[in-house]
Amino acid sequence: MRLAGKVALISGGARGQGACEARMFASEGARVVFGDILDDLGGQVEAEIRELGGEATYIHLDVTQEADWAAAVQTAVDRYGKLDILVNNAGIVSWGRLEDSSGAEWDRIMEVNGKGVFLGTLAAIPEMRRAGGGSIINISSISGLVGQDTVQAAYNASKGAVRLLTKTTAIQYAQDGIRANSVHPGSVATPMTAERQSDPEILRQSESRIPLGRVGQPEDIAYGVLFLASDESSFVTGSELVIDGGFTAM
Repeated sequence: MRLAGKVALISGGARGQGACEARMFASEGARVVFGDILDDLGGQVEAEIRELGGEATYIHLDVTQEADWAAAVQTAVDRYGKLDILVNNAGIVSWGRLEDSSGAEWDRIMEVNGKGVFLGTLAAIPEMRRAGGGSIINISSISGLVGQDTVQAAYNASKGAVRLLTKTTAIQYAQDGIRANSVHPGSVATPMTAERQSDPEILRQSESRIPLGRVGQPEDIAYGVLFLASDESSFVTGSELVIDGGFTAM
């Protein structure tokens, strides 16, 4: 098992990509603490993992709240003894042009996508240092690499912030054995994108821009996250793992 003996904390784990990561990590031997604000769904995912013989604990986690992060990290340490892996997965998206947005919308997106990653990293580092090292995986996006005509500029800006926060974290904490990398998914079939992708024309346009000819599945991203969480990536830090079907290669 690729994560045997490791303890992981995953945000945004009640559905979609985060839930897929929680299930995959548990199947690979990790003891998983995962959080979200969707408590009913989170409880269901915890039950599913346990029924399959995995070890997982769901907690309420609003990533914009420092106290929630402190409680999440403490839960991992109290229940499983340490913290080795953090996946900053939680995020929100907003569609449209810059002029369709507002200052309040900018703040909302930055609060979740940017500050949430910062607070998670801040909470995890002391326990990773005590554990002798760790791996931080921040879910950015291709929107943190290139401009787009379909999403709010605030979303691009927030994901760009995640990309550079990751690099600074990698540089500042390498001496503690803590690695930090960002993952940049392209279009992925998750509940966050379901409304847009339910429109056949929008889906067709999305797929036409992807050289591999399809949108991604949560598992496509989770396998990349698994690699960065495992010791297989022990010489990888400050890097960007792009999983987009070739979109940004054009």
